[in-house]
This record gives sequence, structure tokens and C-alpha cells, in this order.
Amino acid sequence: MLNSFQSFFEKGIFASRWILAPFYFCLVLTLPIIGLKFVQEFWHLLTHFDSLTTQLMVIAVLELVDVVLVGNLLLMIIFAGYENFVSKIDVAEHHVDRPSWMGHIDYSGLKQKIIGSIVAISSIELLKIFIDLGSIDHTASADEMSFFRWKMFGMIILHGVFVVSGLIFAITEKSSHSSENDHK
Repeated sequence: MLNSFQSFFEKGIFASRWILAPFYFCLVLTLPIIGLKFVQEFWHLLTHFDSLTTQLMVIAVLELVDVVLVGNLLLMIIFAGYENFVSKIDVAEHHVDRPSWMGHIDYSGLKQKIIGSIVAISSIELLKIFIDLGSIDHTASADEMSFFRWKMFGMIILHGVFVVSGLIFAITEKSSHSSENDHK
């Protein structure tokens, strides 16, 4: 009796991974939303091209890159998360267009990709602010300038936290792999 209960219980736990499937499906549905945002940003760049300074054009292009990075990150999370936590994607197994990384990113690799993407996105946001520094209205009030400085300081600190977190993840992962190899 206990054995059949244990088997039933374990089958239930094993099947519970499918609860995550709708989560990943909803993430797939956000990809077109990100695509629309990209088209919106691109359309703005295209229709205002003649009135943009070089600085503003660079910022607009960085915004496009930012949206693409978010889309790439989302796609990695969808594929790697689904394959690591729900089920293998069998239809892509022998497909000619199957990305080379698909099926090879484990949970720790996914964490590294996520933190790397966050650092890249954060870098782009900082770069946009530094490029935009030249267009700051120098007649702004002291309160507005103080707010801008604190915002910039906060973003630099946050970016530093992302970079340090990425380094800690990488060092931890490397040391855990080397200790696993030592035990073999």
C-alpha cells in the first residue's frame, strides 16, 4: 500500500512540471509585443531621421538594440527553461534551423546568459544617459539637476551590482565544476 502511494505521489510531483508550460506559452505571447515595440521604435527613427542629431540617432539605435537583447533573452529563457524544467522539445531535435545552443544550456548556463544579458541591457541604458548628457538643459533647476545626478549615480551602482553578480556567478560555477572534476 505504501509503495503504491509513494508511486502515485511521485508521479504527481513529476507531472507537476507541466504547470509551468502555460507560463512559457505566455512568454511566447510576449514576443510579438516586443516585436511591436521594436517596429514602433524603428518607425520613430525612420520618420524623424531628418530632424535627429547624431546623438539622438545613436540613442534611437541603442533603443533598438536594447529591444532586440530583451527579445533574445526572452527566447533563451523560453527554450532553456522549458527544456530544463518541463520537457524536451522533440520537434526541434533534427530541424535544420535548430539553434546550436538549444538543448545545451543547463540551469547554471541559463543564469549566466540572463545576467550577461542584464549587464548588456544595463550598459546600453547607461550609454544612452551618457550620450544624452550633452543635451541636458543647463537652465534646469538645482532640484532637477540633483535628481538627475542621483538617478545616474543609482544606475551606475545598479550596473556595478549586475557586473559583480555576474562575476560571482561565473566564479561560483567555475569552482563547482572544478570540484566536480576533482571528485571524478
